[in-house]
Amino acid sequence: MIELKIQTPNEVLIDQDVIKVTAEAENGCFCLLPRHVDFLTALVPGLLVFEDSDSVEHFVAVGEGLLVKRNRTVMVSVRQAVLGGDLGELERTVREQFATLDDRQRATHAAVAKLEASFLRGYLELTGDVQ
Repeated sequence: MIELKIQTPNEVLIDQDVIKVTAEAENGCFCLLPRHVDFLTALVPGLLVFEDSDSVEHFVAVGEGLLVKRNRTVMVSVRQAVLGGDLGELERTVREQFATLDDRQRATHAAVAKLEASFLRGYLELTGDVQ
């Protein structure tokens, strides 16, 4: 068995024993089993699949992050992760979360643009370059 731990900055999503882990790095997909050598890689956004002790596959959509296999422990640290029952459900959940994230990013970009414009106006007023 492999102890799989998947965490984001906000939560520990998975902490359980599994049979195998499959994920994707920049150079392609790979599979980890209990007796494989220790391993470290950067993950690309995609699917991480693990098989539980009952040989049932589970899917996790992951963002960029790191995966470390040491002895019989696989630790995954990613910015975003979504656990899904089946691929269809996971796709819907990821789309909803990305839509929310896109809205937040647009609001953040608008707020930053307003701050930059306000700073520039203030700077121009201080230097007397305002027309």
